[in-house]
Amino acid sequence: MLASAWRPTASFENLRLRSNLLQAIRQFFQARGVVEVETPVCSAAAVSDPALDSLSTIFTGPGAASGKRLYLHTSPEFAMKRLLAAGSGPIYQICKVFRDGEGGRYHNPEFTLLEWYRPGYDHHQLMDELTELVRYLFAKPIDVRRLSYGALFLERLGIDPHGASGTALRSHAIAAGVAGAEQLELEDADGWLDLLMTHCIEPNMGPGMVLVYDYPASQASLARIRPGPRPLAERFELYLDGVELANGFHELTDAAEQRRRFGFDLERRRRQNRPELPLDEHLLAALEAGLPDCSGVALGIDRLLMCMAGADHIEQVLAFPIDRA
Repeated sequence: MLASAWRPTASFENLRLRSNLLQAIRQFFQARGVVEVETPVCSAAAVSDPALDSLSTIFTGPGAASGKRLYLHTSPEFAMKRLLAAGSGPIYQICKVFRDGEGGRYHNPEFTLLEWYRPGYDHHQLMDELTELVRYLFAKPIDVRRLSYGALFLERLGIDPHGASGTALRSHAIAAGVAGAEQLELEDADGWLDLLMTHCIEPNMGPGMVLVYDYPASQASLARIRPGPRPLAERFELYLDGVELANGFHELTDAAEQRRRFGFDLERRRRQNRPELPLDEHLLAALEAGLPDCSGVALGIDRLLMCMAGADHIEQVLAFPIDRA
């Protein structure tokens, strides 16, 4: 094992496929007048999302002789929104991002993300462009189905996800035979919805592209919430042949609401006895200055490559995964 650990895990055919894919992405956006940008990998702030853990490093140098903690970004989103607020217009970025504690068939703690933002687009318009991009990259027509989060749960499980209680969702998970559901203690209904999505719906998502949109308001993250009898988050996710590839939002532009959500995230982290992280005050200042109405989406390049190459493990499309880094 050690004698061969220096070798790449991806074939050179898949490494060439990665090179061609990155070229094609740049051609797609250049033809549409979307500008490629580059933002820092390290930041003095970290993501507050309780579902994500950041990697960090210590900088010692001018202005930080005693050492300053910097966080490797989990997404370039915050810095890109600062560019949007400064008047950049439509932008995209292809970059390495980092998430601690991740590993497995579809996960590596260092991976490649494509993220882009479209001023003036809502989430449905961005879903249209995402569909065009995937079809362009595969150079063939791919069937696409678009349905709301509520319709998906009703169709697949007979559950109204916007009205079911955590107790009812737990009972459904047990009845569906989700391993360990009887022993689980989840904080709220969203935890059970996530469990049902990953264990009961995603494995049977089917071939082609499936776009799921309008999530519960409690799962808004950085998305706008559309008011109504049942407020909905203007958020979407893309699945390709059952693999989750992309997560997008009609972006929240309200600085006060964003600060409130960050505070809610930090409170959840405290309840879970997890580190409290510094908020990105530069992002909040950019929102106060005025983020244009826009939508954005992040797409996992490595997972997309897996779908293109017919790979069943992320190591097959990475030169050197974490255990060979």
